[in-house]
Amino acid sequence: MHIASIKLIFMDTLFIPNENDFRRWIKEAVKECLENTPIISAHPPPDQGEPLLSRKEVAGIFRISLVTLHDWMKRGLPSHKQRGYVKQRRQDPS
Repeated sequence: MHIASIKLIFMDTLFIPNENDFRRWIKEAVKECLENTPIISAHPPPDQGEPLLSRKEVAGIFRISLVTLHDWMKRGLPSHKQRGYVKQRRQDPS
């Protein structure tokens, strides 16, 4: 009688990710990226020593209405938001 040797073949388990796996991986990658990346503002704040002008002050300097000033700002007049208020530096409008 011949005893046949039995070979056990171990196969690696095939992991098929689902939608929730991808969501988790993306969330973890974004979180890691945000934690390791310094925040850079697209609009650097103006120098602290330089006084900012209110919209009303700028309109008074140019002797225009606030509506006209708003139109100029939409067309590219530099302005800065500070605590919810729109301000201009004295050197920007000139």
